Amino acid sequence: MRVFKFGGASVKSAEGIRNMAEIIRRQTSGNLVVVVSAIGKTTNALEEILSLYLAKSDEKANKLDQLKVFHTHIATELVGDSSSSHPLLAKVEQLFTELDEKMKFPPSGGYDYCYDQVVSYGELLSTTMVSFYLNQAGIRNRWIDIRKCLRSDTSYREGVVDFELSQYLCEKEFCFDSDHLFITQGFIAGTAEGTTTTLGREGSDYTAAVLANLLDATDVTIWKDVDGVLSADPKIFSNTCKLDFISYQEAIELAYCGAQVIHPKTIKPIQNKQIPLYVKSFINPEASGTTIGHSDVPLSLPPVLILKRNQALVSLTPHDFSFVIEESLSKIFAILYRHRVKVNLVQNSAISFTICVDDEHLRLPGAIEELQKTFTVRFNSNLELLTIRHYTSHVVDEMVGERIVYLQQRTRSNARFIMDARL
Repeated sequence: MRVFKFGGASVKSAEGIRNMAEIIRRQTSGNLVVVVSAIGKTTNALEEILSLYLAKSDEKANKLDQLKVFHTHIATELVGDSSSSHPLLAKVEQLFTELDEKMKFPPSGGYDYCYDQVVSYGELLSTTMVSFYLNQAGIRNRWIDIRKCLRSDTSYREGVVDFELSQYLCEKEFCFDSDHLFITQGFIAGTAEGTTTTLGREGSDYTAAVLANLLDATDVTIWKDVDGVLSADPKIFSNTCKLDFISYQEAIELAYCGAQVIHPKTIKPIQNKQIPLYVKSFINPEASGTTIGHSDVPLSLPPVLILKRNQALVSLTPHDFSFVIEESLSKIFAILYRHRVKVNLVQNSAISFTICVDDEHLRLPGAIEELQKTFTVRFNSNLELLTIRHYTSHVVDEMVGERIVYLQQRTRSNARFIMDARL
């Protein structure tokens, strides 16, 4: 059994969905689970709609209608029928009606809860459309509502998967005795109470890895708009090269540092069962891509550049100028954890502690407010975190140049720089 994951870029249009169908069609034998993200930039659009709903803005209805028109247009192209009575178009209409109904009443349960109930519709829409088109194209498949079998806790927007219960439920739901191709959603899960959760932004990779672990897949393939794992983002840096093979450990390091090709949580579920991961291009599916797997020997790799934008540098000093000891650190990390602030880099001295974090406007202000009760807080925003893995002095000089560096760290393998953002 194999697992494929297709991201939003691969299904952003009717043409993209047709291309996806041809990739699946080439898998002539064996069982296959296909995990699909929301179409194109749908998640961003739903996040905007959610913000308008919470702000009680009249613009929400207009934005929701635009998103419905976008999906209806793609569905119409796929089936060649614009009649509202067509089964696929009727189902798309039904999903948008459900979504609209959820926002007819005052919000309850906090932002994170509301986020999961609204933004999850992106994946429900995309998989409904993909599954219908595949069946129409003669590629028999069964649509699975992943919320019924991938069980998580109630940590909304960052759901924690219950692997033991999920394995039991998934083995019942994904029954390969009668079906050999399943289409399901990435990014989302369900609680024991029947509410929807999400597994973290860009979490569809993680869904694919979890299902591979639970169903004992032979391998996982993530289909991207690039040829594999590259030495840098070609949209930002020039002269990139493809990494043909990297170890699980290297992939974890790259993901932790902010590499966008793989979601940070993806590797562990497949590493635990030694399942290889292939990163391939849906534009050029016959190309070799990158293999991520087990390696007992150190690999010789070129410098890898990872840039994280929208960073904030926060420096903390106790009000009484006492030493920053274990008790202070424990308090700091408890506050950051409570507000779900992601820490990307830390540095401490005797009386101060500095962190680089994602400048998340819905999470960071609350954490700063709570930290200010105990610490003097200094804050810089609009920064970038550049990581050069397997660095050389030449590459460091070339990448950093004359830019203002607020903080830097070097280890044997990584050089990291917090710098002013380039305009």
